Parts: sequence; C-alpha cells; structure tokens
Amino acid sequence: MSDIRQILEKRILVLDGAMGTMLQQYNFTEEDFRGERFKDFPSPLKGNNDLLSLTQPKAIAEVHAKYFEAGADIVETNTFSGTTIGMADYNMEHLAYELNYESAKIAKQVADEFTAKEPHKPRFVAGSIGPTNRTASMSPDVNDPGYRAVTFDELRIAYKEQVEGLLDGGSDILLVETIFDTLNAKAALFAIEEVKAERNIDVPIMVSGTITDASGRTLSGQTAEAFLISVSHIPLLSVGFNCALGANLLQPHLEAIASKTDFAISAHPNAGLPNAFGEYDETPEEMAAQIEEYLKKDLINIIGGCCGTSPAHIKAIAEVAAKYEPRSVVGV
Repeated sequence: MSDIRQILEKRILVLDGAMGTMLQQYNFTEEDFRGERFKDFPSPLKGNNDLLSLTQPKAIAEVHAKYFEAGADIVETNTFSGTTIGMADYNMEHLAYELNYESAKIAKQVADEFTAKEPHKPRFVAGSIGPTNRTASMSPDVNDPGYRAVTFDELRIAYKEQVEGLLDGGSDILLVETIFDTLNAKAALFAIEEVKAERNIDVPIMVSGTITDASGRTLSGQTAEAFLISVSHIPLLSVGFNCALGANLLQPHLEAIASKTDFAISAHPNAGLPNAFGEYDETPEEMAAQIEEYLKKDLINIIGGCCGTSPAHIKAIAEVAAKYEPRSVVGV
C-alpha cells in the first residue's frame, strides 16, 4: 500500500464530494431502504442513508466509482451517522459495527479496482466519522444549561465501535469530520488512540471542523485557531474545515490555520450556500474558480466537496488542483 504521507508531499490529493446528494438521485423508497432483510422492521427507515450499505450496496459502490472516475484520490465511507448514538433514531443501534464494516468494505473494493487499473494513482478510503446528533459541550435545553444529552464516555464507547468496524472493513484513513463540538471530536480521537494502542497500529487521522456562521466560530464557540490548537495534541495527517460554508467564505478560516501548523490542510466546502429550497446552486466551474484562490495562496494539501457537490464538481476541482503544488508541510 502506498504511503499517503509521501504522496501528500508530491501533489494535492482530491477528496470525494457529497454522498447524500448522489443518493437523492436514486429516489429510494421506504421499501428500497428496507430491502428484504428489514422489510418487517418496526420503525420507519427512509432517510437512514448509512443503512443503504446493507440494503443497496450496488448504489453505494456506484457513487464511490463515479467519484474515483472524476479524479478523487480518497473516497469517504457511507458512515456519517454510523454510531449507536446516530442509529438510535432508527432503533438500529445493534447494527453500528456491521454498517461501518460493510461500508468500508464496499469502498475498499472499489478503491482497489481503481488502484489496479491505475497503479500510478493509488486510491484510498477514509472512514467517515460524523459528529453525532448530540453535543457534549452544550445543553439542548435552554431552561437547563447544565444538562447534557450525552457524556464524553458514551461518545468514546460509541466512536470506538465505529472505528473498529471502519478499520476491520479496510479503511486506510480515519476522518473525524463536520465537527461542531470539539469535545465530541476529542472523544472520537480518544477512541481512535485506544484502538491504535490495542492493535499496535498507526492509522492516518484527518480532522475537519465546521465553522457554523459569519462569526467565524464552531457551534461550541471556538475560532479556527482555537479549534486547531485543541486538536493538535495528536499527530494528525491533516486538519481543516468542511460543510456549512461555500468555498469563498471558508477561505479566511483556512488562512487562519495554514500558517500555524505543520499538519496538512484539508478543505471540503459546500457548493455555496443553500437556496430557499435547501438546494445548492453553485456550478462546478464557479466552485473550482473559488478553490483556485486557495491554491494560489498555498493553503491546501487535500481538497474536496461537501453538501451539494457531485462528481462534476470534483472533476472540475481535480483539474484545477493538478496545476498547483501542494502547500509545503514541514512535519509530514
């Protein structure tokens, strides 16, 4: 297996785009989500995209293949909500390990096929570890600011099971992403370190936060620089930002951290901001032009797309990225 750290020194790596945006095009029904195995499951399952790795694995493999064809070096597993905490919404906590294992396995099979066809461009799988729908730093109840819907330990245990499934299924990298609460991320990183120690392995870790609004802070109140400092105690492959903002609005936050770390810098912004219908209108050309500004300023090592992005967006981004040298990283 090629060492991703060495490749990062030579070129900018391209991450895939949105999984959800692509799956919407299939117009899967409740029956499609259920498949044969869950046809009598008592809870509604439509919308549980992670479950499609079990009930519609061909579609998941197709999405990965489309992103690799578009020029992606790295695809993310279909596991954004793949913890017992995330699956509790569907009463499917018992499936957490299996969902991560199967999702990683699907992505790895597709990655291996592309690497075999193009050995000069090895493909990688990033195990996607989402933030969960709970926050360890803040209360969901305005009348009880001391209340927490989840503890650090509950998060750590849930994340550990997810990490084990992702690694057993073949993930090359672990991506802790869309971080709105850094304490949640620290629980995920703690769980990863536990698994690394138990298995005596060294797996590259990407960390990607989310700046939630014009204040330039995460939901738990940190500036970009504070976020960087609070995750820098672990040797990371990369640190960066994704989601919430389009490429142009994300740039100042990338500038804020790029000069202050030896980690690689990653970004996978949205295709602009959502319109009144919650859809993303930014074209591949518009997005690639904005991302080119990152590259001119030597900000980026890994670049991709989040909400609203498609293989067409990733193709345009990959074409632009190929023209530029990666940001020089001292510590890689």
